[in-house]
Amino acid sequence: MLREYLRRQGVTLDVALSGGKGLEQFQKETYSLVLLDVMLPGRNGFEVLRELRQTSRVDVIMLTARGEDVDRIIGLEMGADDYLPKPFNPRELVARIRAVQRRKEKKGPETRLQANGITLDNAERSVRWRGRDIILTTVEFEVLKRLLESAGQVVSREDLVRSAMGKRLQPFDRSLDMHISRLRKKLEGAGADSCIKTVRSTGYQLAILSSSDLTGIRGD
Repeated sequence: MLREYLRRQGVTLDVALSGGKGLEQFQKETYSLVLLDVMLPGRNGFEVLRELRQTSRVDVIMLTARGEDVDRIIGLEMGADDYLPKPFNPRELVARIRAVQRRKEKKGPETRLQANGITLDNAERSVRWRGRDIILTTVEFEVLKRLLESAGQVVSREDLVRSAMGKRLQPFDRSLDMHISRLRKKLEGAGADSCIKTVRSTGYQLAILSSSDLTGIRGD
């Protein structure tokens, strides 16, 4: 039913009914987004997401059982871009798909941001630390970009949620914190000191290690 609804909305898609089949299909084609159910036969959604994130920055929206907050938290920590609890209105799913894709399309001018040895290339949609590639999700990329744009300054939670996730900050919504936590782990896993500081009750700050290690936006 969901497949037919999405097709009527102009979405071109393939369907795999198990985690293993989904991974096989992903290797054969190029996809801009993956809808990933947690409850899958064989490899579950978390296992599939873990394997995807080893090689790909493809956008991932996870579908989770209603009331299972732990599923959503784990999914975000592992690199999902968004989540939707079941049951859900198919119109909301389409809206979320389009919101995720709009974030990816808003590349802007060809610019590069650098700080603390981290280089973010907005044109290539790539992040490197001293030449080493770091694979980020779309939300993680947008969060890092916003922090780099305001390096040394505090960026409010509201600002980060709006610019990186395309929505308004809701009370008790901890999804931003999950994305920040995952971003820190990826940067530190590559050897970088992320220097992403939590400013209590306000937001986050990318602290500058050295003033000589900061390069602003450079347009081509």
